[in-house]
Amino acid sequence: MTTPRVFIIRHGETEWSLNGRHTGSTELPLTANGEKRIRATGQALVGDDRLIVPSQLAHIYVSPRKRAQRTLELLNLGCRDRMPWQEQQQIEPSDVRTEAKVQIDEDIREWEYGDYEGLTSATIREQRNKNGEGPWDIWRDGCPGGESPADVTKRLDTLIDNIRARFHEESIGKPKAGGAPSDVLLVAHGHILRAFAMRWIKRELTEGVNLLLEGKGSSDMW
Repeated sequence: MTTPRVFIIRHGETEWSLNGRHTGSTELPLTANGEKRIRATGQALVGDDRLIVPSQLAHIYVSPRKRAQRTLELLNLGCRDRMPWQEQQQIEPSDVRTEAKVQIDEDIREWEYGDYEGLTSATIREQRNKNGEGPWDIWRDGCPGGESPADVTKRLDTLIDNIRARFHEESIGKPKAGGAPSDVLLVAHGHILRAFAMRWIKRELTEGVNLLLEGKGSSDMW
């Protein structure tokens, strides 16, 4: 029987992620090591006998940030259609492995860090201590000048409802043989993907999140 899944993959390493700086809307390229590790992730996880089977993908959501889009390219999924940000298709017809469409979606962009954009957690703690503020927990407090947990919950719930209605509801429990692809892939960022995992199982972000995703980290849910 079919059990549709959602795969989540965090973008590869950037200079800021390497240094622990919060990176929301700032555009940064992957490091050379980041690109190398994403290619290795694709080789390990993508294939007919691997965790992510391209022919079983129904849809791919990717963040508007270029680091996430480059990560998707490097996974080598073999999409028939060109990526929305590419001027032309960059693979040969013989290398096509999936009919899944790629959608750039604002709902899967990284948490908006506001005043904390570009700062490390240590710097944030130092600033808050100087200002007489208490300890900071993004899952409880959100970010001044950025998004609150309620803001993030609202947009992720919209995305989750969309995934379930468009790709999962019609497939659950049906025979696998001859069925339409129903797996979904998200390529995005650390905080937003951990928040997505929480909302997928209907837990409140304010409960705290224990899932850790390294650069090129991946997970699957169903």
